[in-house]
Amino acid sequence: MNPVAFSLFGINVHWYGIMYVLALLIALWAAKYFVKKDKLAISNSLLDNYFFWVEIGVILGARIGYIIIYDPNTIYYLTHPWQIFNPFVNGEFVGIRGMSYHGAVLGFIIATLLFCYKFKQNILLYLDLVAISVPLGYIFGRVGNFLNQELIGRATDVSWGIVSAGMLRHPSQLYEAVLEGLVIFIILYFYRYYKKFNGELIALYAILYPIMRFICEFYREPDFGIGFVAFGLSMGQILSIIMFGFGLWLYIWLKCTKTKKLA
Repeated sequence: MNPVAFSLFGINVHWYGIMYVLALLIALWAAKYFVKKDKLAISNSLLDNYFFWVEIGVILGARIGYIIIYDPNTIYYLTHPWQIFNPFVNGEFVGIRGMSYHGAVLGFIIATLLFCYKFKQNILLYLDLVAISVPLGYIFGRVGNFLNQELIGRATDVSWGIVSAGMLRHPSQLYEAVLEGLVIFIILYFYRYYKKFNGELIALYAILYPIMRFICEFYREPDFGIGFVAFGLSMGQILSIIMFGFGLWLYIWLKCTKTKKLA
């Protein structure tokens, strides 16, 4: 497919941008649905405000994270920070390219901390809500990567492979949409009925996501300019190991804290 969905007043609108907007709307809709269905103590106005804060944090974290971790022109951007969100190249509108999921997570955490501190909210309650709402939106994000012909898969000869960059490749973006989005959503959707303490869902998300991402990275082309980092693992897999360790620590810490309170 053509990465450009349509042109408006001479500006190309990419499928990825459309999918990104849909991802945000779906995540917000899911959050409002679960607030109402599970009778969470979060008002509609607070939820709208929270998502605004989070979106700013995610965009900043994702873009800056990509520049620091993946972009070969890191020094240029750090010395010319006004270019970080410049959507024009040589006068041509190309949009903002290059976002890091792990950078987005860090930006999201910082935004959530600041929001809950300012408005005196239970941070774990919000994080659990995000854990079950984001995976649905994530599906659209990865479909956007697929339509935009980016984050391409490794070369293959399987019958369902797609032609990208001149060769048959795994549709790794769709693998990620299913495993990192749909599968995680289904697991957390049903597990929430057995939730024992606030923060359990976000801790489980921080454990499940890196597992799914680690698997999908075996079918995804290593990042350009970085390749395999160590022991035949990609940067995404290295970061996933770190995230898994953090998620496991968070789950154990929250569970032990809950146990001590009951003792």
